[in-house]
Amino acid sequence: MLQVVEIRLSKKELILKLNEKCEYKEIVKALKKRLPELKNLYKEDKTPIFVTGKVLKNKEIDEIKKLIKEEIDVEIEFDSPKVLGLYGIKRTYNEDIGESSTIYHRGSLRSGQKIENEGSIVIIGDVNSGSEIIAGENIIVLGKIMGLAHAGAKGNNKAIIAAEKIDTPQLRISNKLKEMKKQDDEYSVKYTYAYIKDGKIELE
Repeated sequence: MLQVVEIRLSKKELILKLNEKCEYKEIVKALKKRLPELKNLYKEDKTPIFVTGKVLKNKEIDEIKKLIKEEIDVEIEFDSPKVLGLYGIKRTYNEDIGESSTIYHRGSLRSGQKIENEGSIVIIGDVNSGSEIIAGENIIVLGKIMGLAHAGAKGNNKAIIAAEKIDTPQLRISNKLKEMKKQDDEYSVKYTYAYIKDGKIELE
């Protein structure tokens, strides 16, 4: 049976592991059911809670934190990365995206700059507004994407885009397009990961 929320106790903290394969709604439902069990562990102790597993949006982090704090007055930390880091890179390459040649660019891309590669592209810096990266496979940016990013340009629907922050009005993966406008609530959420699911680009 699939375990949605796993509770483990270490020497320094209580660990809540959220199943990466479960939808956010499933996680909230399971967490609500397990809150009484969690609360019983805090009759005397104030061991901090460390939430790991599924990468969450900022809004989801706030909701889970509020849900726990309504029952338990405890310090809560999340593993969801504010920067891409090793966790994000590991997650990226755990996806079934195949192997491809990769080029690395050190430094940020300025407006007017363009980088293309038939394989994957790794940018160690920001992709500023007005710049462009086009990859036949995957795009990984150890910084912010504010310019145009097109992954899977040769038709790879399994290609991904990962960054410290995706803050651009337009993303492309394969032949799919994702547009966001400044007035959209969605635009203000901090996304770090983009991929195709059920025929459209999803952001996390």
